[in-house]
Amino acid sequence: MLRFAARRLPSWSKAYQQTASITTFKTTTLTSSLSSGKQDTLPIIEDFSRRHIGPNDGEVEAMLKVVGAESLDELSRLAIPANILDDSPLKVNPPTSELELARRVTKLAKMNKTFRNYIGMGYYDSKVPPPIVRNILENPGWYTSYTPYQAEIAQGRMESLLNYQTMITDMTGLPVANASLLDEATAAAEAMALAFRNQKRNKDPVFFMDNAIFPQTKAVVMTRAKNLGVRVIIGDYSTFDYATPGLCGVLFQYPNSDGKVIDYSEYIKAAHANKALAACATDLLALTMLTPPGEVGFDIALGSAQRFGVPLGYGGPHAAFFSVKESLKRAIPGRIIGVTRDADNGLAFRLTLQTREQHIKRNKATSNICTAQALLANMAAMYAVYHGADGLRSIAEKVHFSTCIVAEGARRAGHHIEDGAFFDTLKIKIRSEQAFQDALVNAEIRQINIRIYDGEPNTIGISLDETVTSEDLDDLLFVLGAPSSTNLWQQFKPRDGGILRTKFERTSEYLTHPTFKKYHSEHQLTRYIRELEKKDVSLVHSMIPLGSCTMKLNATSELAPVSRPEFSNIHPFAPNHQTQGYAELIKELHDDLCEITGYDSISFQPNSGAQGEYAGLLAIKAYHEDIGEGHRNICLVPVSAHGTNPASAQMAGMTVVIVKTLPDGQIDIEDVREKCEKHSKNLSSIMITYPSTYGVFESGVREICDLIHEHGGQVYLDGANMNAQVGLCKPGHFGSDVSHLNLHKTFCIPHGGGGPGVGPIGVKKHLTPFLPGHGIIPPMGTDAPGARPFGQISAAPYGSALILPISWAYIKLMGPEALRKATQVAILNANYMAKRLEPHYDILFKNENGICAHEFIMDTRNFEGTTVGVMDIAKRLQDYGFHAPTTSWPVVNTLMVEPTESEDQGELDRYCDALINIRQEITDIQEGRADIENNVIKRAPHTQRVVTNDEWDRPYTRKEAAFPLPWITTDKKVWPASARVDDAYGDQNVFCTCPPVEAYSIDDLKK
Repeated sequence: MLRFAARRLPSWSKAYQQTASITTFKTTTLTSSLSSGKQDTLPIIEDFSRRHIGPNDGEVEAMLKVVGAESLDELSRLAIPANILDDSPLKVNPPTSELELARRVTKLAKMNKTFRNYIGMGYYDSKVPPPIVRNILENPGWYTSYTPYQAEIAQGRMESLLNYQTMITDMTGLPVANASLLDEATAAAEAMALAFRNQKRNKDPVFFMDNAIFPQTKAVVMTRAKNLGVRVIIGDYSTFDYATPGLCGVLFQYPNSDGKVIDYSEYIKAAHANKALAACATDLLALTMLTPPGEVGFDIALGSAQRFGVPLGYGGPHAAFFSVKESLKRAIPGRIIGVTRDADNGLAFRLTLQTREQHIKRNKATSNICTAQALLANMAAMYAVYHGADGLRSIAEKVHFSTCIVAEGARRAGHHIEDGAFFDTLKIKIRSEQAFQDALVNAEIRQINIRIYDGEPNTIGISLDETVTSEDLDDLLFVLGAPSSTNLWQQFKPRDGGILRTKFERTSEYLTHPTFKKYHSEHQLTRYIRELEKKDVSLVHSMIPLGSCTMKLNATSELAPVSRPEFSNIHPFAPNHQTQGYAELIKELHDDLCEITGYDSISFQPNSGAQGEYAGLLAIKAYHEDIGEGHRNICLVPVSAHGTNPASAQMAGMTVVIVKTLPDGQIDIEDVREKCEKHSKNLSSIMITYPSTYGVFESGVREICDLIHEHGGQVYLDGANMNAQVGLCKPGHFGSDVSHLNLHKTFCIPHGGGGPGVGPIGVKKHLTPFLPGHGIIPPMGTDAPGARPFGQISAAPYGSALILPISWAYIKLMGPEALRKATQVAILNANYMAKRLEPHYDILFKNENGICAHEFIMDTRNFEGTTVGVMDIAKRLQDYGFHAPTTSWPVVNTLMVEPTESEDQGELDRYCDALINIRQEITDIQEGRADIENNVIKRAPHTQRVVTNDEWDRPYTRKEAAFPLPWITTDKKVWPASARVDDAYGDQNVFCTCPPVEAYSIDDLKK
């Protein structure tokens, strides 16, 4: 990165006029365990930390003077209570260079074996179109954006997510879909929870699952249902009694786990007769040929969009889909993109119904969803856009006909396949034990993975995908001891199993919207992707200081392993001897995170922060049950907690008791003491966020932990703010028993526009035996002697394993000293901005030393004589080229600002200048120089179309509207893609699929 020798700082105060020194290349001696234990004593000039940490030494010195600290270490002492501050160096590897890291990644990659995968079970190899890889997966314009809460600067990715929703509604035949969930198994658990909510009359709710559902799905649903008090029955769909009292829902797989396509229509009617909902887990590619679930009679359809152009990735991240009938649209979990109008009556997109239930019901919520898999959903949507209906049908027919060939060969070799229709999967009973053993040996020789049925002797499963070639078919037939595919193609005639010309064949159209017909060449698709990207603001444009979100640098070197086939083409249920590279990387990341947090064990299965909360509470619950104290069910939650905290506690079957917060933002310790004494016999846990959600290191955190432990409870410390602790204090050392870590915050996994995320949990030794397990591939340590996993919360053993190398690489590149410095600079940047802004806005919470943590809260309430509120300021910031901080949380009508360590002083000053100028614009309203409603703030943001229009009837100038500060110039201007969206209209008129091409305004859409 090139830097200027000097930076011109604003002239508003002499105190800030400093000359920034040149960032010099740091010369160090590298001693790294990455080089097989050998010490490399050559000096290196690569210091990755200066790429990651924004301010150079001169800027750090200048900002420290503004804050009033002599050094970063002194600032740490001013910010963090002395009884938790840890000055001991982290015991992680010394920093490595980006070049050496790449070499180490190559070595690890070679330890993984990329066999051809025909295991299936919800995971299938796919051909990821190169323009989607290059222009979305590897494009920071897409992967560094945030959840589209500021709709006007997120129109591009929301249009793509609307394409995703349209794709799902078309394929499933159900009218309303969300913008993705975490994985198929989680989606199934959400279907169960929705059915449970839908039938509150049941005192003993029952949920039925068919035997032939993917085992990982059954496990996740069972875990969720147990803690909601829902009794699950697993059995044969054809013999189950659908008149069972309390039945709230049923779940089938279509096609099922064994590949069979079954007509469930009569059983759906039987469930409906008992007022139960019918859900199916299904396959998008199969639905190009099969009658869609909505036409069969299902109320809910769910599944994984992974095989639509998303790599296997050892289990994730993948986008799940979820669609429902019209009457359930206000009960659907997760995010929904909707169509609304903007201030100019044009069409615009927004998050519709976005005040999700956990923020309304909190301790009564049954879903804690706070994220999605937006990046992966966008990839899947573009896959459908690229191929269109005809292309997808051709892919499906190739897969289906190839499966028919394998079935024919298996039968000719004397193996047994049950009669009935199938799409891509065969369950094959091998003719003899010897033939079965031969098949396994031949599969290993040909480097092929197949499914082996536990408990069913001599039985295998084969699932084909779009990557299959005639050579692959020959190898599969060789495994089965069958004739070559060439002979079978010549002799083949459709027989049992084919879908075509049967009652199962789809006759309805799908993907008929012009979007799915226009972009089938690479030029067309690339231009469309770029067109959408230009409508959005991401970290490639400017800082995104969202409080509690940690929008820091996602370095290219850290992300490089994600694209390597040795990591991306691994099936999550591949045998352990094929995944040794992953195993070593995960073990190293495990050990590093244990050292950083002070915990003894880490589980990587949770694939979001909220999932981590849930997993941590279930570990606590299992521990109490194990020691004979399963009656403990009271969870204390401060009033300032994340909305997901009480929701997660409710999902874990706990009773939430709210703890008061003092006026200075700290937890009321006396109230904690009172609640502990009142609920001592039943106290399970407390959920606290540290530093607090008010942006302060609370001085009484050790005392709170001790109080909880004295009364037999456990401490859950929310890791959302771990970016203020790395290298400075360790939760596991000052009293916490369990935390989730947001790897997509502190440890550099990008947010992807609303997912993916990873939320591993760290626990102390006594909770280690209860970490989540997996019935197919037990995660590290969960099958050891004494292990008693509480269940399973994600479909894959290691959750979103493909993106774990990002966090691993970040720690390796930084090393112990730079990790600590990054935290200190994050705290410095926040305090510097707070100091600059406090003459203009009230800064609500600081500690006794006048210092905040890594974020702070600005008061934007009560601008007397105006109607300006927090959302007006958020929209006006878009005219300055910035995304707003977190709005109205945790305090209503305030802004929570978290700049992170990756932003340099110049960027911090630009953001401050924007907020200071907006405050002056508010003053102009207060003093009568601007109209109270028709002013530059209330009518923000200003689009390029409005500013360049021939007509201009506003009482302020175009320059004031679009170029309010000197550094906002025409060559650097970031334009909002729409005028201010109408949120209320969008919620009142829910429209969640692609609008007709002729609809240019909301009036056209209504027609």
